[in-house]
Amino acid sequence: MQKNLYLILISFCLVSCYTYQVKKQADTTTDNKQESKKVATLADNTPMQAKSTTAAASQSLNSQQMPVNIQEKLAPNKNVRIDVDGKTYKIIVDKWESDSLVAHPVHNPKKILKFHKNQINGEKIAEKRFSQPIADIITVVAYAGIGVLIYSLVK
Repeated sequence: MQKNLYLILISFCLVSCYTYQVKKQADTTTDNKQESKKVATLADNTPMQAKSTTAAASQSLNSQQMPVNIQEKLAPNKNVRIDVDGKTYKIIVDKWESDSLVAHPVHNPKKILKFHKNQINGEKIAEKRFSQPIADIITVVAYAGIGVLIYSLVK
């Protein structure tokens, strides 16, 4: 019984409500779709010559994708996980020096890492965020454990 209690306590210590999550760029694609719908609606209400220009504008909206701005995503003092040349780093961003990112690992502030912005995979930048579902699961398990403990003490 005592070993099980220690195992449960250790597992609670190792669980964290914070996870690294990649920001989704669905917002920009949704905006582009809405703009292309507006352009298509305008094209239906305009003369033939204007239709060709609005059709070209809608095609350029669909083909144009928002480039990933790495410098905006990696602002100073952010805790992120990045992918650099196939290797994953959990870092805290210190500053940008021209086109180079200066950062340090999460648990080692004395070590300094420098990466060029072309080395960083912009699609795999994950920010450390609070995860509500994990927090809810931990809370339910804790309440269930307390209930079992009280039941076993009473019985």
